[in-house]
Amino acid sequence: MVADLEERSAPSVVNREKGSASRLDGDREKATEKEARGRGKPLTKFAQSFRSESPKDVNVLVTGATGYIGKFVVRELCRRGFNVIAVARDRSGIRGRDDKARTDQQLAGATVCFSDVTDPDALAGALDALGRPIDAVVCCLASRGGGISDSWKVDYGASRNSLLAGRRLGASHFVLLSAICVQKPLLEFQRAKLKFEAELEEEAARDPAFTYSIVRPTAFFKSLGGQVEIVKDGKPYVMFGDGRLCACKPISEADLAAFIADCVMDEDKACKILPIGGPGKALTPLEQGELLFKLLGREPKFLKVPIQVMDYVIGVLDFLAKIFPSLEDAAEFGKIGRYYAAESMLVLDPETGEYCAEKTPSYGKDTLEDFFARVIREGMAGQELGEQTIF
Repeated sequence: MVADLEERSAPSVVNREKGSASRLDGDREKATEKEARGRGKPLTKFAQSFRSESPKDVNVLVTGATGYIGKFVVRELCRRGFNVIAVARDRSGIRGRDDKARTDQQLAGATVCFSDVTDPDALAGALDALGRPIDAVVCCLASRGGGISDSWKVDYGASRNSLLAGRRLGASHFVLLSAICVQKPLLEFQRAKLKFEAELEEEAARDPAFTYSIVRPTAFFKSLGGQVEIVKDGKPYVMFGDGRLCACKPISEADLAAFIADCVMDEDKACKILPIGGPGKALTPLEQGELLFKLLGREPKFLKVPIQVMDYVIGVLDFLAKIFPSLEDAAEFGKIGRYYAAESMLVLDPETGEYCAEKTPSYGKDTLEDFFARVIREGMAGQELGEQTIF
């Protein structure tokens, strides 16, 4: 199974359109006997839905539990009374700064299972050691920067490992934290996410007792907060073009975690792709900057960067990557920055081919204005951008 995963994780050799269904099915068939032992029931009993149970009787496995959204998902599920098993690496957080003790503290209320989600055998062994069945899996995994190899290793491979690990222990529902930008896949991490989304749909088509919820959020607050300190220090707000190239309905980590937790038990959200944004109107970068200056009580001051600058940089990196393959990720990072500078994080209307704020559902109560005000007062504590910053 490890060799199979490695083959499929490499974008240069993987067939992203064919063969995934049979391989996943084969892995599941090999695990049938172990599944039955883990549950104490035959495989057919998975049809008995956990949704009729009290949360205190439902075991939820969370992978990506130490990530930006994952920590809030664990906290929300624990608050609702679920039995949460949170998977974490021995060293987690930005650049592995958090040890096991710190991780246990951050995920208080959950049973922390230390393992490597990119290693299917290690993950299976660690979960077996707990001796618990799994009712539902919530996957909050995402590659750190969107590099080519990491995208297939994490966004696809580790997510798939989460599915296999949950299924062999009885999971009948899988909640995937995806991204709204996969609607227009131009980047490697988007293709990796879409491949796994397709496998979830195939699994549900094969097994009527299995359901999924694919959550596609818009921009997170923290991804829009990177310039608050810069502007607070008197520097201009940086944006591409005229600041109207794209828009989003940003959502807070707490509101998104609540929506994801809803997906665990809500049958209306089963076997659906669920785009979701925060409350209020869609905001362009220009409007975000104006909001920030208003909160600071200052006249707006913008630095408008032509989008063609990024096109030039990407062109150079693409050329160099053909000579020096080690620069492939640098070129991909440039494309990621270009994508977010020009593409809206809103529902893409299939009829018009345009992004549509009205068709992008809203959820929650936290607003970007409140978030900006808090960052002005307190800084970005707990909202560190790590490797995701552009400015």
